[in-house]
Amino acid sequence: MRFVDDLFSLYREHLADDEENAVSVVLNILEDQTREDIMKLIREMDDEEVIQMVGVYLVEMLKMKIAQEGDGTDWDSAINRPRYH
Repeated sequence: MRFVDDLFSLYREHLADDEENAVSVVLNILEDQTREDIMKLIREMDDEEVIQMVGVYLVEMLKMKIAQEGDGTDWDSAINRPRYH
């Protein structure tokens, strides 16, 4: 996605340190965007990018919900496990 490529090139040195820096950069950028700005980015994505974005969002929301419930499931290892069809 072009937007991600642009962000990475602009903030490369900040993103290399750790995940928290990436979260901070993203939150700061999103803070200045309107709903229409975000919808424009989404309209520019191809179908695979939109599905990937929604998938990541859903996984993260489920992880948060499970953490709130105190389930104790190790989602990071479950998500990174190989999938067999």
